[in-house]
Amino acid sequence: MASVIAAFAHTMAATAGLTMTSDGKLVASDGTVRHEVRTEDGRIPDTAHFELLDWIRSWYPDETGLVFAYAQKIKPDDLGVLGLAIKTAPTLRTTLQLIERYFRLVTDTAVYCLEEDGPLAVFSIAGQTSPQPILHLRNECALAGFAHNLVSQVGPRLKIEAITFRHPCRGESERYAAFFGCPVRFGEAQDAIIMTQPMLDLPNRLGDQGVCTFLTDHLETEIDALPAGSALTRDLLNRLTKTLSSGVPSAAAVARDLGMSERTLYRRLAEEGLTYRDMLREAQTKLARELLAGSSCSIAEIAFLTGFSEQSTFTRAFKRWVGQPPAQFRQHSATV
Repeated sequence: MASVIAAFAHTMAATAGLTMTSDGKLVASDGTVRHEVRTEDGRIPDTAHFELLDWIRSWYPDETGLVFAYAQKIKPDDLGVLGLAIKTAPTLRTTLQLIERYFRLVTDTAVYCLEEDGPLAVFSIAGQTSPQPILHLRNECALAGFAHNLVSQVGPRLKIEAITFRHPCRGESERYAAFFGCPVRFGEAQDAIIMTQPMLDLPNRLGDQGVCTFLTDHLETEIDALPAGSALTRDLLNRLTKTLSSGVPSAAAVARDLGMSERTLYRRLAEEGLTYRDMLREAQTKLARELLAGSSCSIAEIAFLTGFSEQSTFTRAFKRWVGQPPAQFRQHSATV
């Protein structure tokens, strides 16, 4: 089951003016318990975490304001060793690469991808759970938190070109532009922070290569301690998802990207009872479901973004995978 470190829930509760106790109770200033969250060894199951977000969203009087307040309250230190590594990374590029590789240590409900193809760099978040309406709030809070902290970490030289979200705008778009200090576009193909390539070379104010290397070694130890299958399949899904829009990648190309031979990739997948085709189908299905449920992209655009050259081929494949055609799935998702 996917889970989230409790620090995210503590911060969200504090943003809403509540206190979260060690046993998961959300307490108001008058001492009354308003909500309870199931916690396990300092982590919260994904379903309980999303229920918490949904409860706070409905309870807090200003959803858009909640996003901005959360962004200003969440700090890198809340992420433990990962947060310290993020702050001491020598450049912004290294910071984003650390988030991309090690964020699964704090949650396996989402992954981050840094793409540097072309003049613009795109830092995006992709969900790793089933589509659900509350993810729009989670993604807004996540990207707002990173955007705010990255500017604080690097300084005023960091200029963000745009912020994009898949879902339609639920508040006043002017407020988003004012907070981020850049254009904010809704109904796009991905949830992302976009900046020019030179921004990635900016140094962090607290950058220290020696300290960062020490912390990264510790993070590698934690990664190695994860179940063998989870690390490989999550990395593979991450790589496949972010390359599908350029066409279906070959197993050899993906294996090189993961630092192994094609034969090793096949062998390690076989040890888990999986094939490369299985993982490719999972990546395409997952991305298609997310785009259909949470973006305004046309079905033709979604076909392209998931690696299909023809909408008709995508429609047949999606119906085979999910049991209903894309248009019907989108219509059903909108009513949930």
